[in-house]
Amino acid sequence: MNIEPELCRVEDTLDVLVGKWKPIILLYLLKNGTMRFNELKKSIPDITQKMLTKQLRELEEEEIINRVVYPQVPPKVEYSITEYGKELEPILHAMHEWSNRHIQQKQKNQMKK
Repeated sequence: MNIEPELCRVEDTLDVLVGKWKPIILLYLLKNGTMRFNELKKSIPDITQKMLTKQLRELEEEEIINRVVYPQVPPKVEYSITEYGKELEPILHAMHEWSNRHIQQKQKNQMKK
């Protein structure tokens, strides 16, 4: 690996992605495209409304997702991933694949005990 540890920017990436729900939110938006708030909430039943709002705001601040509010009653709000945010797809995929290998490794080590 050619990354000098003192110049490593992984921490900056983690600042954007860290949050129990952010990767899940991003995966739903990558898979489904545009989604309304309630659609996201129904897709992730264990997340609270407050936490979903917080995570969406943070992702919006980082320009990872778009938020569009339609001027109607009741308000209609839609979220979608930005082109910039789509660059995270291979990172999320790599994290998923590594996690699968890690779980298998842990299971293999448990069987040895």
